[in-house]
Amino acid sequence: MLHRVIYASEAVGPTGASTLSVAQIIGVSERNNRRDHLTSCVMFHQGHILQAIEGSRVDVDRLIRRLITDPRHTGFRILIDTPVHARLLDEPMGLCGDPAALLDRVGLACLSRVTANEAEALLDIRKAA
Repeated sequence: MLHRVIYASEAVGPTGASTLSVAQIIGVSERNNRRDHLTSCVMFHQGHILQAIEGSRVDVDRLIRRLITDPRHTGFRILIDTPVHARLLDEPMGLCGDPAALLDRVGLACLSRVTANEAEALLDIRKAA
């Protein structure tokens, strides 16, 4: 059975603020997610992070345990943790381009108070694009 987890957090230091930090995160995450058969998409916006992860329960849980202790972010909160019948995400590690436009489509100025419903709507919009 597949699981989907969507979490939000706040970036610490330069995490997600520079092209170099984003490239480093994407590169390592893509390699690890391929190894663990996970698909994922991450959004960085104004110091906040939103990520959706899909895979087997054991693989998703292993990644979540690593992310919770990752010093590059704080305020980790799981918005959605649910079994799913099929993946919405196709890539081991995708980056949501133009986060401001995606947020605008669901009526959000930033990710600081994103809800589970809004996170799911963002994922649906990204998939439809």
